[in-house]
Amino acid sequence: AGGGRVETRLSRRRLAVLAVFSCYSLVNAFQWIQYSILSNVFAGFYGVSFTQIDWLSMVYMVAYVPLILPATWLLDARGLRLTALLGAGLNGLGAWLKCASLAPDRYPLTLAAQTVCAVAQVFILGLPSRIASVWFGPTEVSTACAVAVLGNQLGTAIGFLLPPVLVPNTPNDINLMAHNISIMFYGTAIVSTLLFFLTGVVFEEKPKYPPSHSQAVLQTVPPEDYSYKQSIINLFKNIPFVLLLISYGIMTGAFYSVSTLLNQMIVTHYEGEEVNAGRIGLTLVVAGMVGSIICGLWLDYTKTYKQTTLIVYILSFIGLLVFTFTLDLGYLIVVFVTGGVLGFFMTGYLPLGFEFAVEITYPESEGTSSGLLNASAQIFGIVFTLVQGKLTTDYSPRAGNLFLCAWIFVGIILTALIKSDLRRHNVNSGIMNLDVKAVSGDS
Repeated sequence: AGGGRVETRLSRRRLAVLAVFSCYSLVNAFQWIQYSILSNVFAGFYGVSFTQIDWLSMVYMVAYVPLILPATWLLDARGLRLTALLGAGLNGLGAWLKCASLAPDRYPLTLAAQTVCAVAQVFILGLPSRIASVWFGPTEVSTACAVAVLGNQLGTAIGFLLPPVLVPNTPNDINLMAHNISIMFYGTAIVSTLLFFLTGVVFEEKPKYPPSHSQAVLQTVPPEDYSYKQSIINLFKNIPFVLLLISYGIMTGAFYSVSTLLNQMIVTHYEGEEVNAGRIGLTLVVAGMVGSIICGLWLDYTKTYKQTTLIVYILSFIGLLVFTFTLDLGYLIVVFVTGGVLGFFMTGYLPLGFEFAVEITYPESEGTSSGLLNASAQIFGIVFTLVQGKLTTDYSPRAGNLFLCAWIFVGIILTALIKSDLRRHNVNSGIMNLDVKAVSGDS
């Protein structure tokens, strides 16, 4: 690059970094949902209430809120490699602790193990946009972010599908149930340990050459010029970001709540259909993964961040309404279809929110904006799961879902109010235009 600008080049290692991250993010998400989709089985095994089983999912959300700011500081101060190793290592540790909780009187130990996995998640969820920005070029960044988020979604999908198959409900044979649970727990522990070692081999702080001009600009800023506290203050002064923070929290919190309570919703209307409840969850997430990839590619192509986010939000609202009013018709095939449509838009929204945030907050750190978005999602997720769970138990699944519909409508209004200024895109396209002028001989 002429004019004294830093050379930009894409590293081959970027695909390996993305693949390993996606895999251990997958295992962490699998561990989040593996109890919830078998709520009735685990409630019977440990002799506890449904609410106590719901807490095995909600502990992921509770741990995130106080720990996200220290974790984001760690990412900014100590870097990508250490944060990645912490996420992968704690994920493995939690999985091995679960193997020690295989007895009906050990619910406290399985809760402690799940808490370790929840802490691991804090070092995982904020990384997709950082990995995408640091390792990938301007035309790949949204797609890379979508793929990194996709790993987590795929983990949730496998978490819906595999546990009901591995652990059928055998209330009259607790020993068989313990044996089946042990296969799931030990398998998870072995895979997560392998991924921890792979993380150590593959992850580097950053590529030798910056992949984009916006990264080159950021890398010229001396570390002492960066203030983590000032970055957070800047973000909270940024009104479009605050509006996105709330609307992202509502949408993602609603998705967490629906995922956690899906088993209870389905089994209420379709008794004995635990395996199909898992398959419906799988349909929800796989459709969402397709939605994420399409949205990521669409953003890289069009850069229409606000318009795409708003349209997906509105379609999620319509999807949830249709799902709510068709859940009790008595036809499981209808629930599969409406769940798939709901998942396509609700989960497709996740990478949109991340990328929109990075655009409207550049040059603030991607880790900080992602961390705050995820914290908002966890807070809404806890509240929504508790309230929707109560409404579902005391009244019906419809009452719980309508509660979420009302909130998503609020999210639509907030998204419509966001004024978008695409700062990162403007930096990249501005420098590219300068390069074109230099090549053509213009002054």
